[in-house]
Amino acid sequence: MDDQLRIILIIIVSVSIFGLIVFVMVKNYIRNKIDFLIKKEKDKKSK
Repeated sequence: MDDQLRIILIIIVSVSIFGLIVFVMVKNYIRNKIDFLIKKEKDKKSK
């Protein structure tokens, strides 16, 4: 029983860490994309 519990906890922790890394990468990508689009829109308005 202890081995099964240890394996389950390792899987849960691994998936959580992977999910957190993917979340941070996607968040940064979306933030950069939004900043780029805002800058592009400001450049259009200033012309």
